[in-house]
Order: sequence, then C-alpha cells, then structure tokens
Amino acid sequence: MGAVNPRAFRLETALEHERVVLAAVLIVIPAACWTWIVVMARDMYGPMTGASAWMMSLDWDARRVALLWAMWAVMMAGMMLPSATPIILLYARAARAREDERRPGLRIHALVGGYLLVWGVFSVAATWLQRILATRLLLTPMMEPAAPAAGAVVLLLAGLYQLTPLKRVCLASCRAPIAFLTQKWRPGVPGALRMGIAHGVYCLGCCWAMMLLLFAGGVMNLAVIVALTAWVLVEKLAPFGQQSARVSGALLIGFSVWMMLR
Repeated sequence: MGAVNPRAFRLETALEHERVVLAAVLIVIPAACWTWIVVMARDMYGPMTGASAWMMSLDWDARRVALLWAMWAVMMAGMMLPSATPIILLYARAARAREDERRPGLRIHALVGGYLLVWGVFSVAATWLQRILATRLLLTPMMEPAAPAAGAVVLLLAGLYQLTPLKRVCLASCRAPIAFLTQKWRPGVPGALRMGIAHGVYCLGCCWAMMLLLFAGGVMNLAVIVALTAWVLVEKLAPFGQQSARVSGALLIGFSVWMMLR
C-alpha cells in the first residue's frame, strides 16, 4: 500500500465530521452566497465594473447566460438554505442515532446537495424566463420591469398562487420536517440525495412564485432579496406562517390591481 497523505486524510475526515458539515452548510455556504449577492448588487447599482456589466450585455452569449444562471443559483442558495435549517438539523440527529447508518457527514452533504439541485434547476428556468422578458423588452438591462403593468402582472400571479391548494400542501410539508423525514426516509447517501430532492421539490412548490417577485422589484435589488428571504422564513418557521401565506396573497392581488388602475 502507498503512504497515506495526512493532509488528504484530515480533509476527508473533516468532510465526514457531522459538526463541520453542519457548520459548512448552515453558516459558511449561506454567508458566502450573501457576500456574493451584496457585492453583485452594489456593483450593479454602483460602478458596474464587475460581472454585472457582462450580465447587462445585449448579446445572449454563453458567458452571459452562464453568469445569469450563476447569479440565480447563488441567490436561491443564499435565500432558501436558511429556511431548510430545521430539516437539516433533524436529519443529522436522526442519521447519528441510527446505528445501521455510516458516514453521517456525507449523507448531510447529499441531502443538502439534492435540495440545492432542485433550486439549480429552477435557476435554469429563471434564466430562460429572464431572457424571454428581456428580448420582449419587458425587463430593462438593470433587470427591472420596463413598465408598471409588467410588475403588476407578476404580483397578481404570485398572489393568486399563494391562495391555491398546491401552495398549502407544499407549505404544510415544509413546516413539518419531522413528518417528512418519517414518511420519506431513505437509507445511505443515495437515499439522502433523494430525500433532499424530494424536500426541494416541496420547497419549490411553496416558494417559486415568491421568487418570481424578483422580476417585479428588481432581480438584484438587495432590499427585495432581503424582504423575500425574511418572508420565506416567516412562512416556513413562524407559528402563524400558514395563515401568512393567505394574507400575503390577498395583499399581492390588491397591490397588483392598484398598480394596474392608477
């Protein structure tokens, strides 16, 4: 046998250590995402000397599309991962308690990876939608609605979706992580990946319309991003979160009608 590289061994051990993994997925990754979001937002509404200048190009070449997808993917990770904290912590505890399960750190990685994979796919759809809106001049180069009516339509669609049965079902699943783990538990790393994807799909069903509100308020508008992140956390974690979805839906519909009539 060849000699074992101590540095590689320490890295592998750290990647499998439960506390290190939890710190990475719940603190380091969201912090890195939010740092990137703040830098990009300040650049777009400031000197525009960084990647935001490339994203505002009129040519939809591969570089621009890749940057826009990365922008959406990082925003989704930063905005949505904190709301998945309960299920990640509960899964880590359950995986540690099961004697037939090994390598809990890798399984946590797989769970989170499956969750973020769903939002990565959503980011593809959001990039595609952004291209359509931009080419039809419904979205400005600053990634803001070109006319109040365009923003009002987005608000109306999001408000209507907030009142649908599908929204209630998905939100109920997101608010009941123990029930989800009990019903959807799968063993091993592949099972954790499948569980992460399944939870991500419920989360997507709960929040996709809210994320599209970025098109109404400005895709890189930092105030809108922070407000939507707080909104998601309230819906998923607050005791009154289930009721807040209906209230916010009615408010969005009312505001959209006001925008159309003024």
